[in-house]
Amino acid sequence: MVKQQPQLSFWQIWNVSFGFLGVQFGFALQNANASRILSDLGADPHSLSIFWVVAPLMGLIVQPIVGAASDRTWNSVGRRRPFILGGAIAAAAGMALMPNASLFVAFMIPILFGVLMLAVMDASFNVCFQPFRALVSDMVPAKQRNVGYSVQTLLINIGAVVGSLLPFILTNVVGLDNVAQSGEVAETVIWAFYIGATVLLGSVLWTVIRTKEYPPEEYYAYKGLDLEKVQQEQAHKKPLSVRLQNFVKLVIDMPTVMKRLALVQFFSWFALFLMWVYTNNAIAEHIWGIDKQWFNSDYIKSMGGLPDDIASAKGAAGDWVGILFAAYSLFAAIFALFLAKLADKVGRKQVYAGSLALGGISFVSFLFFQDLTPTDVNLYVTQVTVPLGAVYLLLPMIGIGIAWAAILAMPYAMLAGALPADKTGVYMGIFNFTIASPQIISALTAGLILKYLFGGTAIYMIVLAGVLMVCAAFCVLLVRESEEHAEDILPVTEE
Repeated sequence: MVKQQPQLSFWQIWNVSFGFLGVQFGFALQNANASRILSDLGADPHSLSIFWVVAPLMGLIVQPIVGAASDRTWNSVGRRRPFILGGAIAAAAGMALMPNASLFVAFMIPILFGVLMLAVMDASFNVCFQPFRALVSDMVPAKQRNVGYSVQTLLINIGAVVGSLLPFILTNVVGLDNVAQSGEVAETVIWAFYIGATVLLGSVLWTVIRTKEYPPEEYYAYKGLDLEKVQQEQAHKKPLSVRLQNFVKLVIDMPTVMKRLALVQFFSWFALFLMWVYTNNAIAEHIWGIDKQWFNSDYIKSMGGLPDDIASAKGAAGDWVGILFAAYSLFAAIFALFLAKLADKVGRKQVYAGSLALGGISFVSFLFFQDLTPTDVNLYVTQVTVPLGAVYLLLPMIGIGIAWAAILAMPYAMLAGALPADKTGVYMGIFNFTIASPQIISALTAGLILKYLFGGTAIYMIVLAGVLMVCAAFCVLLVRESEEHAEDILPVTEE
């Protein structure tokens, strides 16, 4: 007999999800600034995507392992919480060290140290994120999933907005130096990563301390599983070959909805990866008018270093990328508030496809917003002068934010209730394949596309992202949702 899982108060749901704020804070800093840091440390534009491959690769490797391990872990700290806390500590360390790569030149080349810390950060983020997703599934009963995932989405986007804006705030409000010479990282970025590490660790500690996981006997009773049977299966340690066979079988037997979403995920996450890697260069070249040669380390050396005006313009462009990324996260948070009702009224597939199509059109529109006219912008906390085209780019951020909210919500919502309770963690990890794989393929091919198809002009990589997002929208229409778990499928979730 299945024991009724107790309802949680709003603040209990808030506490379960609060650590997402800090983890996404760190992710936002990475997404908006990693290319900037790697470029400042000497990375060539055509190799940027190769350096970025460590991020999805870490997710591909880490999430299934951590998911399976957390499914089998029960100790005094909990089931998921040990992994969440350990990942947060490692991520905070990586965030503190990455922008200081130039200090470790005695041990290795700064660019290699930067890539190593990017790998540490992303692996640690994944160690946090995967058990966090499973923790929400464990703790929040089916009737409260809508509220649970809504709170989660809100916290994620708050973290993303503040994390993306932080370097800009440190430059224009606090007054830290925003100019980076070749081989170094700007002071604003360094301090942003210090603050991000602190917020990440603090918010995760809040969840770990304030959330009490169910003991095994209660958890399995709520999920309708036999505790003794599960423990017997987990106690029997199978040979590695058998475990690999079982893992392959799990992949083959994954829920049908997961398989059908894979093609949508491929196009949408390929596009997102292009955005994260190339927006900084695209904005600097297309909107600030910086020649693409100034992103080539060999050219910079031949010219005796970066001229002050170019260094200043690159810093300003990098800060504005943070503004744009914060804007799409803010619009995503707003749209997420209406996403559930809209999906109920219009239909999940229609909302999902329409959101992706709007995001694709918004990416393509970057090409048409070039205007170098200096314009004063009042941001309330400060006033800045930027090209008029930079201001216009806030418009497509609305569409990109709507697409981002749908990408964060729909795939997980379609899976809710379709996963076996004793394998939720490992299946959440397996589902990450559909996120990590397209990013890895993008990382391995994007540099070649930029060099040989677009002649090194980064704005066309953003246009390509738009085309791929439209392809994802068409693929949504091919997905047929499972009727068996339809009552459990909810339209709001997180990244």
